[in-house]
This record gives sequence, structure tokens and C-alpha cells, in this order.
Amino acid sequence: METHQDQESIIPPANRWIRRVKKIKSNKAGLLGAFIIAGLILVALTADLISPYSYKEQDLTMMNSPPSTEHFMGTDEFGRDVFSRILHGSRISVYVGVVSVGLSVLLGSLLGAIAGYYGGLLDRGLSLITDLTWSLPEILVALLLVAVVGAGVECVIIAIALTYWAQYARLIRGQILMLKNEIYVEATRSLGATDFTILFKHLFPNAIAPVIVAATIGIGQAIVLEATLGFLGMGAQPPTPSWGAMMSNGTAYLFISPWVIIFPGLAMMITVFGFNLFGDVLVDIMDIREDTLK
Repeated sequence: METHQDQESIIPPANRWIRRVKKIKSNKAGLLGAFIIAGLILVALTADLISPYSYKEQDLTMMNSPPSTEHFMGTDEFGRDVFSRILHGSRISVYVGVVSVGLSVLLGSLLGAIAGYYGGLLDRGLSLITDLTWSLPEILVALLLVAVVGAGVECVIIAIALTYWAQYARLIRGQILMLKNEIYVEATRSLGATDFTILFKHLFPNAIAPVIVAATIGIGQAIVLEATLGFLGMGAQPPTPSWGAMMSNGTAYLFISPWVIIFPGLAMMITVFGFNLFGDVLVDIMDIREDTLK
């Protein structure tokens, strides 16, 4: 008897993606996650237009002022508008999250697909490296890499990309190992297709769905990691606003102006919630087993 998975596998990739997009529209949780993500991107792109104040404008007469009609989320220790700084800080989060995960997916998928397809020494070497990477806490790996490449946004992107690439390599390697012995692959090979064609035209499109789901959730994780590094003073450098750096600066005034920590924390929580919610919905829409992503 033909299963749902079997029926799904014979649908052309392009039509399969169209069906998945339609499923998202009918899923309320997915729409909420997509709305949060779209709102974050929109805020990041239009921060200069919608910010009531400049993120670096200081007014020492208004320092540590509580939320009011003039300053929606209060001010910090330099009298800077917290709301405006949160809006501009979203740029750092979106930029670091998307670019770092994009780089890690690109690197991990390429290495994982090649290792899974050819096997042998390359596969064993990649498995060893990924196991070693997974045995260390992510924050520790990121801190070590930032210590090597230096502080700053670009350095944080490199550090996060090198921290997360192994999980995508391992994920797509498993998918390639499962698919490379399928009948359609053997048929394509018998027709004279090259390894490059088989791997990137036939196997890769069918193996990439779990990676996309993991990457969606991974963006939220990358945002948290960036905020953690920013909290430790290794992320965006002053006066550029960063949610993690804002929370770090606010710790000295926790009992005087707690809103300096609370509002950036809420912004980060809502952002991560949106990516996680959308990623969880993709697991169901793409018919991916949750243990595949672990």
C-alpha cells in the first residue's frame, strides 16, 4: 500500500513547495510566526523612518526616565530613547541571525552532502569533527572563536557560522545517505549522469527540506547567541545598539531603570518565539520527523 511519504516523494519539487506554501496559509500558528518574522524584517528595514529619536541622541536631563508618552519605553543612563535603540538593534539581530545561519548552512550542507555521497575517509573525518563540535557548549565554542577573530559584528557572524555549521552538515549527510541508494538515483546514474548532477540536481533538492526547518529555528538560536556575545561586550561596539549590549549596560541600573533590560529582553523573546513557532510548523508541513532534526 502506497504511503503518504511515497506519494509526496513522486511529486515534482516545484509543485511540492507550492503545496507547502498553501499549507502555511491555512495554519494559524504558522501565520503568527510568519507575521512576527515579517514584522521584524520590516522594522529592521525602516528603523530610521519609524524611530521617534536617533539611537545615539543623548539627553542627560532625561537619563533613566521611566516609560512615558514622550519616551514610550523610557530612557537609558545617557538619556537615549530605549524604543528607538530597540528598533535599530533589530537590524543587528536580523543581519547577524540570517547571514551567520546562511553561511553555516552553505558550508555545512556542502560538506555534509559531499561526505554523505562519497563516504569513506571524508565521511569519517566529517563525522569526527561534528562529534567533537557537538561535545562542546555552543557558547564556549563561540567565545573561543570570537577570542581568535576579534570582537565586532562581522567577527560574531563568522564565529556563529563556525559554531553551527556542523549540525547542518550532519543533518544533510544523513539525508543523502538515506536517498543515494534510491531507484531513481541508480536509474539516473545508468543514463550517464555525473556525480555532480546526481548530487546537486537530484539528491540535494530532496534532502534540503529538514535543513531549511533547522535553519529557521537556528536563526532564533543565533540571535540569542549574538545577544549573549553582545552582553559580554564582544558583539556590536558602541554606539551601535544591540539588544545584548543594551541589557548588559542596564544591569548596573537594574533597580533604577529596569525597563532598559526588560524591553530588549522582550524584543528578543518575541523574535525567537516567532522563528521557533514558524520552524515547528514547517516540521509538520514538510512531513519531517522531529527526531530527524536532533
